[in-house]
Amino acid sequence: NMARKIIIGDQEFIVPDKFPKSGVTIGLVLVFIYAIWSSIFRVELEEEGVLLTLGEYSGLRQSGIHLKWPAPIQTVIKIPTKRELEMEFGQRAKTSSNRRVGRSEVEEESLMLTGDLNVAVVPWKTQYRIAEPDKFLFKVKDPIGTFRDMNEAVMREVIGDRSVNEVLTTGRQEIASKMEDKLQKMCDQYENGIKINRILLQKVLPPKQVQDAFNEVNTAEQEKEKMINQALGDYNKIIPRARGEAEQTVQQAEGYAMDRINRAKGDVSLFEDLLKAYKKAPEVTKNRIYLETMADVYPNVKQKIILDKELEGVLPLLPLGKEVK
Repeated sequence: NMARKIIIGDQEFIVPDKFPKSGVTIGLVLVFIYAIWSSIFRVELEEEGVLLTLGEYSGLRQSGIHLKWPAPIQTVIKIPTKRELEMEFGQRAKTSSNRRVGRSEVEEESLMLTGDLNVAVVPWKTQYRIAEPDKFLFKVKDPIGTFRDMNEAVMREVIGDRSVNEVLTTGRQEIASKMEDKLQKMCDQYENGIKINRILLQKVLPPKQVQDAFNEVNTAEQEKEKMINQALGDYNKIIPRARGEAEQTVQQAEGYAMDRINRAKGDVSLFEDLLKAYKKAPEVTKNRIYLETMADVYPNVKQKIILDKELEGVLPLLPLGKEVK
């Protein structure tokens, strides 16, 4: 007499009139264990716990062991606020979700139009962390998807203000810095609780269709720079040497000119002294000059002929040279 039959439609159900005492006890024990188990939670060192009371935000819990009301009265969502997260664009080393991403979709992420209407493939990584978990959960409906769209929008804007040469060569650091500033401002505007750590531009390339032509142009540019540097090196080597030689020649010419001037002044001074002596005793000075001149000339004459009719006892041909032994 512990059960009764209930017919609903064409089916019969056997329902006990009352539960056994043992079954009620076990049920109460299970409910108690569940209440205790769901009231205790632990937050890891790199996490923060967002506490919800009946689905409404009611505070944050830092790392450690905490108590709450049993679910579903209070629940906790753990957010890794102290861990650096990374989002990739234009490439996938690994996917954190189970969603399969097609290759064409990945390539489209990094395909950018530059300011001079050229196309470049710009893959990059965004490293970030969730600084405010409450805003991250409740301010934006799909925070991760929205953040990915924000990345693409800001990068296309920044690339659109640069020429293809800047994007491929010299402007990489400036692009990353500009991208970081603009993206952080947009995150603050959306209040999604995300803090941007850094933007890492990967190897920027032209599209595959024009990559060979670009490589040829790049090689030509490098060859041009190499030849210019070689020419500048030769210029810096030859010009200073030529200037040194020119300076040396000028100094030698100035020295020679000074020497000639000093000699001329000395000759003039000697002639003036001689003129003064000549004016005092013309005949004596004339004979002295003649004798000094002959003293300089005779030693250089190999054969000497003496022409003087008054001389006696002297041969007209007198070998007075140094070579006579």
